[in-house]
Amino acid sequence: MKMKTIFSFAIFVFLLTNFTFGQRNCGAMDVLEQQLKDNPQMLKNMEEIEKQIQEYIRKNPNGSGQRVVITIPTVVHVLYRTTSENISDAQIQSQINVLNQDFSATNTDIGSVPSLFSGVVSNVEVQFCLATQDPSGAATTGITRKSTTKTTWGTNDAVKKSSQGGTDPWNAANYLNIWVCNIGGGILGYAQFPGGPAATDGIVLDYRYTGTIGTATAPFNKGRTATHEVGHWLNLRHIWGDATCGSDLVSDTPVHNTSNGGCPAHPHYSTCSGAPVEMTMNYMDYTDDACMYMFSAGQKARMRAVLEGSGSRASLQTSPGCMPPSGGGSCNAPTNLSISNITASSASASWTAVSGAINYTFEFKANSATTWTTASITGTGANMTGLAATTTYNTRVRTNCSGLSSSYSAVVNFTTTAGTTTCPDNYESNNTKNTSATAPLGTAITARISSTTDVDWFRFSSSSSQRNVRVTLTNLPADYDMELYRNNTFIMLSENDALSDELVKHNTTQNSATYYVKVFGYNGANSTSCYTLLAQRSASAFRSIGDADEIIGEPIQDEFLVFPNPASSAISLVVPLGNNNDGLLTISDITGKQMISQHLKGDQNTQTYNMDVSAFKNGIYLIHFQSGEKVYIQKLIIAERK
Repeated sequence: MKMKTIFSFAIFVFLLTNFTFGQRNCGAMDVLEQQLKDNPQMLKNMEEIEKQIQEYIRKNPNGSGQRVVITIPTVVHVLYRTTSENISDAQIQSQINVLNQDFSATNTDIGSVPSLFSGVVSNVEVQFCLATQDPSGAATTGITRKSTTKTTWGTNDAVKKSSQGGTDPWNAANYLNIWVCNIGGGILGYAQFPGGPAATDGIVLDYRYTGTIGTATAPFNKGRTATHEVGHWLNLRHIWGDATCGSDLVSDTPVHNTSNGGCPAHPHYSTCSGAPVEMTMNYMDYTDDACMYMFSAGQKARMRAVLEGSGSRASLQTSPGCMPPSGGGSCNAPTNLSISNITASSASASWTAVSGAINYTFEFKANSATTWTTASITGTGANMTGLAATTTYNTRVRTNCSGLSSSYSAVVNFTTTAGTTTCPDNYESNNTKNTSATAPLGTAITARISSTTDVDWFRFSSSSSQRNVRVTLTNLPADYDMELYRNNTFIMLSENDALSDELVKHNTTQNSATYYVKVFGYNGANSTSCYTLLAQRSASAFRSIGDADEIIGEPIQDEFLVFPNPASSAISLVVPLGNNNDGLLTISDITGKQMISQHLKGDQNTQTYNMDVSAFKNGIYLIHFQSGEKVYIQKLIIAERK
């Protein structure tokens, strides 16, 4: 969907419908809802993962960060009651072949993509292999089989638990686990998304919709159920955004009004505003196997984001699962991991050498983070740099031998020092709004976040002739965020990842006001070095063109604003109606339940609407506004009411 603002966090919503023959049915909604109830931490994990994905896409919009083919070791667990459910090795291999073709855009039907979409067809550069060694390093075919008396398994993940008659997964950090069974209920398959429990990670396929031979049943007999579910496993959502004219958080896929079944003729027009041609041949729609045959470049970027760098599935790149087995020999975990030379921004790790080691995988992360920074080390020591002061970090290391790897060592924690002051801070004490320091307009100043509890407040004023304001933070020594307030009203938050610069812009028709800026460290980040703050005001609207900001003398007509945010009882929305003079506004909760849907009408100027949200429960909501072909998304937080 074309989006000006990308929502920092997305939950995949899967609508379960009554099954009729010929209708694709993805069954992950029940799984997701239950996981969120059972494990509240999963929501926080998914928020962190989405934040990392958006930062990756900002830097690599076409998923071109690493430019190497990533091979994912795969294990298929077959659970069967009847002979037909015990599908053959050849049928399983036919499924692996389809995955390899679909994720490399070498499928034989790729030439069927209409010319309208041929420019965004993408080779995801991901391949799959049946594992050649199991987690202990012993030889394997990558297939396990288990006889069961269970008639159907449903979607409660019992199939993934030996304690409930299923099969436990292999280490999810090293393998894609695929369970094949009789799911029942008309469900073709379902997936678990990044951020969920490792003990249930993977995808589940019904034996009738796996591969291309044997029990594979038309119209889902070309292996595309697995392609669809692996897409979810790599953090893609359905192409229609699981809502009427919803967003899949991808920039190059058209707006769909809902799912499509069967084989729609091209062009198939959406009923959404602007009537765009739908990409019905995309793997993330619900069409028949024979009528889906492409991923887009934007979808590739989302998938590569979780597989590269600090992505939640990046450990698969160093998995030994597809290496030749060593015959089950031993490969011991390193011992005596210790941390030394600790400073405010660096530290050194060392461990005892292991006999037979080819190299070691060393990992570290901030205690509050959910993903690890990984390095391949040939020696017995590693240096960590770019750390935040007075922050606790976790470290671990494993051994990589010929054909197998050890388990990780016990985690060793350390805390960086406060360091020494490298720049003066002339604005303390300014830790509260009432003690805020004056920020001179148009002049850059430097200040410092010196501890985990330090917060900096600044203030400046607009005038009736210069109402528009902009504040930028640059030269950030750590992960800092910034909030803007007008008098006592919260306006907006800037929260880029890591050391990216922060920017807030507020173009308004309000009369003169006093603005307050709050600067603080994310998760207590701080430093002995200073950051730079610049406050500006202008009679003209502040706009962005690419990555460069400039001031232009025209009314703002293309920005979607929601304030205050967080909110408790009421919000104001500034919506860009554009040339269509109308638009559709919807608000949904994190499960996809629609709270509000209404059409807004007006002239071509940006319009402000007030809305009562006092009936909303505390939590996170997705505000979706569409005008013509343009789609805008904002996250709304309803704060706890006192």
